[in-house]
Amino acid sequence: MSSKSAQTPFFYECSRILLNYYFDAFYTFTVQGNQQVPKDGSIIFASNHLSFYDPPIVGLSIERPLNYFARDSLFKGFLGIIIRGLNAIPVNRTASDIKSLKAIFTVLKNNGAIVVFPEGTRSSDGKLQEPKPGIGMIACKSNATVVPTRIFGTFEAFGRHKKIPTLGTPIHISFGPPVSANSIDPGAKHPERYLEFSRRIMKEIAKLELPEQVIV
Repeated sequence: MSSKSAQTPFFYECSRILLNYYFDAFYTFTVQGNQQVPKDGSIIFASNHLSFYDPPIVGLSIERPLNYFARDSLFKGFLGIIIRGLNAIPVNRTASDIKSLKAIFTVLKNNGAIVVFPEGTRSSDGKLQEPKPGIGMIACKSNATVVPTRIFGTFEAFGRHKKIPTLGTPIHISFGPPVSANSIDPGAKHPERYLEFSRRIMKEIAKLELPEQVIV
């Protein structure tokens, strides 16, 4: 591990503390199901995507360090320093990005945890969208455990059409039971193996409902 990587956990934990203060101060933030998340081993958190808030919301809910994806165009200047410190992996969305894929598989091979948004981009209406095949490919090739994750309220708080956040909105995150990649892998002979895997994961995400005591 390089000295640069060794410094990441301290920066990451400091960022978690600051973000925790922010969300505690300005939002009602609740978590359900995180006690069943494995504390070690390679994990893929598969979450719906509603807002820029989603990555920190997942990170605040899990004690272990997580790795994220971010557009490579964001890795510039001071913002780039912050993003790298938060374990983000740069991704080029306009081309086949072998370097990013290698970084992802290295994290999982070393029993790390990553956050993946199967839909690929933020929802435009707050509803679940059709997934992309990316998470299917990553999960099938790495055989990592997948944790279905669903976030509520971040669309209302800071959806893609908002220029500034709406404060005071209730935000909730639910984690489903961990799923082994093998248990939902349709197999190499399936004509749409990776996309079908992603669809099955989205079905698991859709099963996660907002608790009755939480109103968003």
